[in-house]
Amino acid sequence: MGSIFCIVGKSSSGKDTIYKLLMQNTSLQMKRIVPYTTRPIRVGEQEGVEYYFTTVEAMEHLQKQHKIIECRSYDTVYGSWYYFMAKDNQIDLEKNDYLVIGTLESYTKIRDYFGRDRVVPIYIDLEDGERLTRALEREKRQSQPMYEEMCRRFIADARDFSQENLERAGITIKFDNYDLKSCLDEVAAYIIAVRDRNQGKEGI
Repeated sequence: MGSIFCIVGKSSSGKDTIYKLLMQNTSLQMKRIVPYTTRPIRVGEQEGVEYYFTTVEAMEHLQKQHKIIECRSYDTVYGSWYYFMAKDNQIDLEKNDYLVIGTLESYTKIRDYFGRDRVVPIYIDLEDGERLTRALEREKRQSQPMYEEMCRRFIADARDFSQENLERAGITIKFDNYDLKSCLDEVAAYIIAVRDRNQGKEGI
């Protein structure tokens, strides 16, 4: 059986870049789980790649059908934005391993839904000053920079990813992303090690 590897980390820690490069690593053979969001699409993003961009009304329709696995809301300076994972036939753990980006909250909900033995956290870490620099440079490239929202997220991360919350989620391993190649190599090796360990258990 397969596993769901859930990449988590603070904003601008490089989660999206690492996710894309891991998906391009053919030796890992990871399948994609595309989450949903009601936030506006950003420059460089594509529908059905980073997210399925949807509406609150469409999300509420899925909720009524009991098709949402986990859902988070953020009160931003532009209104409430929702991020969620839906039961939409993307996942088959009998056949594949999957990679998804999430938060601590989404990771714990996915873990509780599929089981601790099937959901593996990959926590990407980066020094706060470097994160802030990267966040600012990314926001400058947007057609309508949202600097106030960038600052809100940066401050919220300190609370959301506190040591206490990391311990509560059972996350003890961190991958530092100051050097992208080194971080990527470490994460890929970790995924392979987890996969080998799980296959060994199944063979017993």
